[in-house]
Amino acid sequence: MSNRVKEIRESLLMSKAELARKAGVSPLTVDRIERGESCRMATMRKIIYALGFDLVDRERIFPEE
Repeated sequence: MSNRVKEIRESLLMSKAELARKAGVSPLTVDRIERGESCRMATMRKIIYALGFDLVDRERIFPEE
């Protein structure tokens, strides 16, 4: 699975640790997601909100999910 989490995070000048803190997940989880590993829908939702998007933007961040 590919996603745009890393690309979007870096465009926002946000570190992995900051994204993890905002999303309420571990930095290891952010790292796994950025490598394209699967994650639960609840985690995906947390990442989307932490990046400043709404759930309607899910396809922009996690295409083909």
